[in-house]
Amino acid sequence: MGLSLNSVGYRASKSSPELNDKEGHVIALAGNPNVGKSTVFNGLTGMKQHTGNWPGKTVVSQTGNCVYENQNYLLVDLPGTYSLMAHSREEEIARNYICFENPDLIIVVCDATSLERNLNLVLQIMEITNKVLVCVNLINEARKKHILLDLEKLESILGVPVIGINAFRKMDLKKLLKKASHIINNNSYGTPKPILYSEQVEEAIKELEVLLQEFLPEHLNSRWIAMKLLEWDDTLIHSLNHYLDIDLYHYTEIINKRNRALESLHKHGVTRGVCEDVMIIELLHKVETLSKSVTSYQNINYDAKDRKIDRILAGKRIGFPIMVLLLLLIFWITIWGANYPSQLLFRFLFFIEDKLMELTSYLGFPKFLQELFIQGAYRVLAWVVSVMLPPMAIFFPMFTLLEDLGYLPRIAFNLDHYFKKACACGKQSLTMCMGFGCNAAGVTGCRIIDSPRERLIAMLTNNFVPCNGRFPTILSIITMFFVTGILGTHNIPSSNYIESTANTASASSILSYNILSSLLSAAILTGVIILGVVITFVVSRILSKTILKGVPSSFTLELPPYRKPQIGKIIIRSIFDRTLFILGRAVIIAAPVGFILWLVSNVRIGNIAILNYCTNFLDPIGRLMGLDGVILTAFILGFPANEIVLPIIIMTYLANGTIMEFDNLAALKQLLAAQGWTSLTAICTILFSLMHWPCSTTCLTIKKETGSLKWTALAIVIPTAAGFFICTIVAAIGRIVIHII
Repeated sequence: MGLSLNSVGYRASKSSPELNDKEGHVIALAGNPNVGKSTVFNGLTGMKQHTGNWPGKTVVSQTGNCVYENQNYLLVDLPGTYSLMAHSREEEIARNYICFENPDLIIVVCDATSLERNLNLVLQIMEITNKVLVCVNLINEARKKHILLDLEKLESILGVPVIGINAFRKMDLKKLLKKASHIINNNSYGTPKPILYSEQVEEAIKELEVLLQEFLPEHLNSRWIAMKLLEWDDTLIHSLNHYLDIDLYHYTEIINKRNRALESLHKHGVTRGVCEDVMIIELLHKVETLSKSVTSYQNINYDAKDRKIDRILAGKRIGFPIMVLLLLLIFWITIWGANYPSQLLFRFLFFIEDKLMELTSYLGFPKFLQELFIQGAYRVLAWVVSVMLPPMAIFFPMFTLLEDLGYLPRIAFNLDHYFKKACACGKQSLTMCMGFGCNAAGVTGCRIIDSPRERLIAMLTNNFVPCNGRFPTILSIITMFFVTGILGTHNIPSSNYIESTANTASASSILSYNILSSLLSAAILTGVIILGVVITFVVSRILSKTILKGVPSSFTLELPPYRKPQIGKIIIRSIFDRTLFILGRAVIIAAPVGFILWLVSNVRIGNIAILNYCTNFLDPIGRLMGLDGVILTAFILGFPANEIVLPIIIMTYLANGTIMEFDNLAALKQLLAAQGWTSLTAICTILFSLMHWPCSTTCLTIKKETGSLKWTALAIVIPTAAGFFICTIVAAIGRIVIHII
């Protein structure tokens, strides 16, 4: 039967982000990960960016506007991908946008220091469209490594425009935009030279191509789609059916033509699987030949320095100790560096509270409203901000620094073997690292894992690494019950984040104590985190053998070159994109929690506050776990924000209906000891802080990422069950040991 465009219809695309009315020309940015594509995008768009999700996907989309010579250009930052042979959502989105959306130009960003790896994607895009500009980035790094590139020859061989830049230079970005503008406005697109396959494969492609040309829109490349039909790429067929509103499986002429082509190829020893392999082999051969012809090395050992560093940081014997020491160093700097800023911020915010109380009293506000809004909502808010902001402002820049240096992929490399043993994905180590700052951010980071099964495992186990909100509780307990046992109790800081101002000790002794205390606290905290990592392995293994059965998938792990970090951009990105973003979410949640806390603490049934009814009800379960009803209630009420768990414990023990701050941890330890706390209680509280339900923000993020209440419920049940089981076992063993002693 004959086919035409009118007979099948054509619907507008649903994959691209919504564009505004002044979009002008559309330019897509494509490229491998770690080639500087985001640097190009950020440099061209400045702060005029929009972040969202690709419709129907969880992969983040970035769009932005820039203006050149009074013309507006909308830039679409496609997900970083190594290939258009889609094996992940990122690759599928990039491929579909390039194939179906028909942007005015596609800028393919390449790394000048590893051109061969990047040309694979360039050639695949050129098979789809001729609207390509190859942007060879990091030219400066290539020169430093004495790598010479003949870009004119590369342009001649490819048949499309090529430009070399350093994305950190504004002049180079302006040159890139000028080139792109010239190509679009003068319609001076190149003429890509197609990759030619064997005679039999080419004949099969041409037969299908002729048939497809009858009904495909002009901007769809019939030759490329014919190739994919021979490979029978299911993801592309599904996308094509969606965009054209048809079902290719029902078009017998296409199916029969394809089957006859495959039968003809089979006679020459080319089966369906072999046909795909033939195309891939020819593509890779073309890439290798092309790369060798345009690249020369003045020093063949140009990357020897990086490899030497890798033998240390990714070595079997010393790679792990270095990871642990780096983790210890980061936590020590965070704890020590946040001491004084937290103290100042705490005093400032509570100074404002006093002034608010004076102002509302002067204005005649009822005492009930004063206490509800100021001592309830505002005080919780002040506590959360003073505890969270300083350590996050230190931790996130250091984390981002390791990311920019190129060390985080080395962590994934070191841990990949252990995640494989747990039948999980090595990329889970990266999402686990993100969880140190915020578990919600770690869950969102699970998008980098291609396998849906392994992505779910990473989401369900991310809560086993403590986030920034749980650090204050863990660190305070570590200092009170373990650090003081070694260093003594004199001059204990008011918390691990608030520096002591004891008058009886000299400034130097206070400084020495604080340094030793923070270092020992960081060491014990590192041990707790290592325990969390071990539990992550164990639970991932259990999930892989039960409800999420499967074998670990393989993935391409690139070890990018070590690069000099951009300190200014690191600080800005970490503060605005991470610290303030996470703090903002915590603040939104903390204020309503303050209302609830004040109400349950002050509203009484009979002569007993609602909060006391809860603690009495939960006390038997808490005792079984080595805790008590107050501690368990505090964790439940801390569901919106983990930062307020310890303040709730203090408030409930004092029965004063409002959150209090102690001047010295020694006094706080005396309060806890008077309530029956022992070292066993401290250990069980730390363990339960490590293993219990995620906070509300993380739960909402899991629901958004999975789209399922079932998996969200499991994300709550799994760590809670683990915490209950381990705390109960530890408490039982502890009681036996105490009884024997």
